[in-house]
Amino acid sequence: MLLEGVTAPDFILEGSDGTQHSLRQYFGKTVVIYFYPRDNTPGCTKEACGFRDNFKELTDRGVVLLGVSKDSVAAHGKFITSYSLPFVLLSDPDCSMMQSYGAFGEKVMYGKKTVGTVRSTVIIGADGIVKKHWTKVAKADQHPAQVLEYLRS
Repeated sequence: MLLEGVTAPDFILEGSDGTQHSLRQYFGKTVVIYFYPRDNTPGCTKEACGFRDNFKELTDRGVVLLGVSKDSVAAHGKFITSYSLPFVLLSDPDCSMMQSYGAFGEKVMYGKKTVGTVRSTVIIGADGIVKKHWTKVAKADQHPAQVLEYLRS
């Protein structure tokens, strides 16, 4: 499901910083939410490090960056420490937020159909409307640059 042009679904999830986060608290800011399968896996690590390496430019543009997976807050903490990630990771253990964003469901891994987190990203404008939705990110290592390119245009 493509969410561009619709109001982004609200959520309340626990963050790696020990606080509850909701989309409502970021109203008036551009928010980038990227969904990824699992902490400390090769593709997810490359993607997170790409966002880390571009974090200053994102914050200079007034962007709030949030990563979401079903991993626990404790796992997120280890991932953040291991790779010096400067942004909040949200824990969605029941996958309810991911489902509302089309980021959880059937996918193909190594030629087999499976159900799980679909690597995807949304950019939500200051008005709460989804401006850009990558429903499936093919190359995790190149995706942070794609997000920045979109924000620059």
